[in-house]
Amino acid sequence: MLIKNTDTSSVTIKMSQRTILLGPGEEELLTAEEVLDPDLRVKLQIRAVSIVRPATDEEEGVTGPDVATDA
Repeated sequence: MLIKNTDTSSVTIKMSQRTILLGPGEEELLTAEEVLDPDLRVKLQIRAVSIVRPATDEEEGVTGPDVATDA
């Protein structure tokens, strides 16, 4: 899934597998497992980040274990 920081300031999402820092307008691909993370869900509820679209089949390959372990 592709998310985007819709806030006017940077947003930090501390998930169990990794931490993502998104500047205003920045986008990030997430794995299906990360989409269920409680901190991400809070950020979605307060509209600090938004879901842009599901990941394409090509992008799904990019969001594998290598991406999930980035800090």
